[in-house]
Amino acid sequence: MEWQDEGLILGSRKHGETSAIVEMMTQNHGRHLGLVRGGRSARMRPVLQPGNSATIVWRARLEDHLGMFAIEPGKLRAAELMASPSGIYGVQMLACHLRLLPERDPHPGLYEAASVLLDNFSFPEIAASLMVRFELALLDELGFGLDLKSCAATGQTNDLVFVSPKSGRAVSADAGKPWSDRMLVLPDFLRGTRKDTSSMPSVTSIEDGFRLTGFFLERHIYGARGIRHPDERLGFIKNLVKQEKSNG
Repeated sequence: MEWQDEGLILGSRKHGETSAIVEMMTQNHGRHLGLVRGGRSARMRPVLQPGNSATIVWRARLEDHLGMFAIEPGKLRAAELMASPSGIYGVQMLACHLRLLPERDPHPGLYEAASVLLDNFSFPEIAASLMVRFELALLDELGFGLDLKSCAATGQTNDLVFVSPKSGRAVSADAGKPWSDRMLVLPDFLRGTRKDTSSMPSVTSIEDGFRLTGFFLERHIYGARGIRHPDERLGFIKNLVKQEKSNG
């Protein structure tokens, strides 16, 4: 069997004296592993760093075998990513999120979103809102998507400021006011009626966004699977908020 695809390198581990097993998020074949012969060589080590892009050919005798990757370098971002805390935490957090997906299950939308994120980790103010949107997309792909388009109580599409922790649906200011202390905040950059899209979200909005996605990730993914909330996510958020406050 053989196929060709584009992919993002998530990580690798040594195999034998000279080879490596590489984990990639591919455009059309999902999260996939493959053996790279000579993967520990001086030529290939810089290519197989997390965050880099590559064109790959996968070959195996049978579909369920590990198979082998032939890798041609694409966009090499790793050095730039490792130069900043937001890049280091960001690529690690992204890999943690993508590992929640079933292996070899195609998610082309998440692949494209991950590519955009990797190109923007050097810009924390942009990466922050993109990561919140990525987590919303991840929840949706895993079958736990939120409905933020209309109020769960009235059906209206304007003045949406809350999210119900029970239903995962948006709630308007008037409908949610009696239970505001129990509601999650819907940050302004996720509201469909937001008029000013030119300015960057505030630190408070970013924190509200991560609090929103974190609540549902914990309920539906981490808690349900009995796994810990990843330290990489906490580190990424803490670093972004610190940078935003220092810049502000």
